[in-house]
Amino acid sequence: MAKLGISIKIDVTKIDKDRIFKGKKGQYIDLTTFIDLDNQDDYGYNGFISQSVSQEERQMKVQTPILGNCKVFYKEGQESGSKLNPPFQSPVAQHATPDNFDDDIPF
Repeated sequence: MAKLGISIKIDVTKIDKDRIFKGKKGQYIDLTTFIDLDNQDDYGYNGFISQSVSQEERQMKVQTPILGNCKVFYKEGQESGSKLNPPFQSPVAQHATPDNFDDDIPF
């Protein structure tokens, strides 16, 4: 199995507290990330992180805010210090518009 090193950065003020749930050993949130190993955006990120939605919510096309980004900083077999791949247009930049951008603090 190939190994990856991934750095994750999220804005905790955008977490929907209603989606936090209690588990046996603490409080949790389910997150989803999409990572493109072949490309990076202009800031060197390979993907974004958002809170997960249920199957029913997916069918209703519910979208949660993008909480942050992720960057692949290590890929097994990659030369040390080499950039993974050339920039691409970030999914965040493609979908962020004044109408769907949410910078309200949820709590």
